[in-house]
Amino acid sequence: MPPGTSNMDEAAPSTGAQLRTPKAAAIAGIVFAILLIAIFILLRSAVPGSPTEAGDWLVEDWHTAAIALNLIPFAGVAFLWFIGVLRDRLGAKEDRFFATVFFGSSLLFLGLIFTAASLVGALILVGTAVGPGALAGTPTFYLARAASFILVNVYAAKVATVFMVSTSTVIVYTRIAPRWIALLGYALAVVLLAGSYVTTWVIVVMPLWVLLISVAILIDNLREPSA
Repeated sequence: MPPGTSNMDEAAPSTGAQLRTPKAAAIAGIVFAILLIAIFILLRSAVPGSPTEAGDWLVEDWHTAAIALNLIPFAGVAFLWFIGVLRDRLGAKEDRFFATVFFGSSLLFLGLIFTAASLVGALILVGTAVGPGALAGTPTFYLARAASFILVNVYAAKVATVFMVSTSTVIVYTRIAPRWIALLGYALAVVLLAGSYVTTWVIVVMPLWVLLISVAILIDNLREPSA
């Protein structure tokens, strides 16, 4: 080894290497959208929409609800990967203000969904332990059921609106996706904000919009020549 050199010097060139996001990483957004829509369909087919229902589904349809709850962690990981794809695509054009809002709202959205899922999962777990008939209709059931409803249809829906608006604004200024997707995001955010007071199904507009962004980014990535 020549004088004045060391193992650290030999390893120096490798420290500047950067990880590159795979072009197919945009598939994560597609996976998230499909999983979240499937979760909502499964939950709605098993659990009534009213937060004051008596809990008869704990006796008959809790298996369907349990399947939906087990899919939520996979949807959450896919959503985090999707956010990473967006930030990687922004690169040096990332604005601190809007990036903080859309990144923070995405994490808060996941936190609310996971909390609501934990409450419903606790109802299923306790119901199978003490007997579904013993838990249904009790004050404990009504409290957990109402809390999970409010977390998803009030708070998560509003946070999803913030995510769509902030992400659409980022798209307008940076052109990381087609401009029409950003304009559609503004319109769907208004629909989500107003429609959350009318129907619980309106929240599916968020994963559908993420699906559009992911498909657009995936097509654009596949068109780019390999490095």
